[in-house]
Amino acid sequence: MTSSVRLFHGGVPGLVAGDRVVPAPPHVVDGCPICAAKAAGVQPAVPGLGNVDPITERPDRVYVTSDREYGRFYASKRWLGDLYTVEPAGELEVSTEDLFPTWCVEAAVVTGVVSRAVRLTDRQRLTLTRRWKALEDAQRFARYGL
Repeated sequence: MTSSVRLFHGGVPGLVAGDRVVPAPPHVVDGCPICAAKAAGVQPAVPGLGNVDPITERPDRVYVTSDREYGRFYASKRWLGDLYTVEPAGELEVSTEDLFPTWCVEAAVVTGVVSRAVRLTDRQRLTLTRRWKALEDAQRFARYGL
């Protein structure tokens, strides 16, 4: 990856340029069955929806993406989460967990704030869902010729 690629990280609110993004402990909310399953190392599932909020394969790493909207999605998962541009602080490793272009790194340094308190609109969620499905379809076609 060249340094000309802009990287994003969506997550904890309130960071400013120069702050370091480091791996965070799992987020567990009392009474949340999905949180409890993830804390126990079990992939959570919701009847009718299947697996939701997959367990992170690399909890010792920070995830970054070159896809701004995918970064916004992760910012929106945090309460008042923010979207940042970042530079890796360490060796980038390709993430195999996501269909969107993502990498893992020991830490990242915030270079700018893109958006504060990110909330996705219904239209943004629909657009992202369509892109996600297209990536899943392309992967399935590549794998199985379907």
